[in-house]
Amino acid sequence: MARVAVVTGGASGIGDATARLLTAGGVAVAVFDVASDPAVDVSDRQSVRDAVARVHDQLGPIDIVVNAAGIPAGGVIGDDGYADEWERSLAVNLNGAMHVVHACLHDLLASAAGRIVNVASTEGLVAARRTSPYTVAKHGLVGFTRSLAVDLGRRGVTANAVCPGATLTGMTGAIPEADRDIYARRHVPVGRYGTPEEIAHMIVALTAVEASYVNGAVIPVDGGMTAMG
Repeated sequence: MARVAVVTGGASGIGDATARLLTAGGVAVAVFDVASDPAVDVSDRQSVRDAVARVHDQLGPIDIVVNAAGIPAGGVIGDDGYADEWERSLAVNLNGAMHVVHACLHDLLASAAGRIVNVASTEGLVAARRTSPYTVAKHGLVGFTRSLAVDLGRRGVTANAVCPGATLTGMTGAIPEADRDIYARRHVPVGRYGTPEEIAHMIVALTAVEASYVNGAVIPVDGGMTAMG
């Protein structure tokens, strides 16, 4: 019987690439996204509960959760609208992951190989200017991942985080190509932006049954950005 995965943010970018790779590997994948049909808003606890119930009924118990849903959020404290950006970022980028794990927890604990992979960011490891609402949420997601690893490890569920660096997704698509090239030359040792598929390969590796001793890891997939300090 195929393993079952929930991938949030699976309608585009890293989530979409992850869903495709998992499907190619024989996993039955349910995509949770505000752009999916039916739409699932991970910041809405009831929306998540209803979606998980549908997956359980249609595909079976859930073995894998990949939290890839995310939104950009920026600003400096004191800016107009900063508190709204803060709350919006936490609602999707942090609370959303909790809602999904909480709703799937019974199935994950019953699985022979429960796997949680949270997609954080290099912003979950360091900080950049004018991104504090996003940075705080991603730091929180790293902490949530480590706590899950400690709390659930003896119960057969592993939790790990992947921290993408500069990646060609919808979030970065609005940046002019010339500006992306300059940034990559200055800040990324491999000299380019990553692709969603490159991030997805690491995520999928962490969902493998054989990855049973990888727990609580926080893995940069960033072309060496964080190695530069």
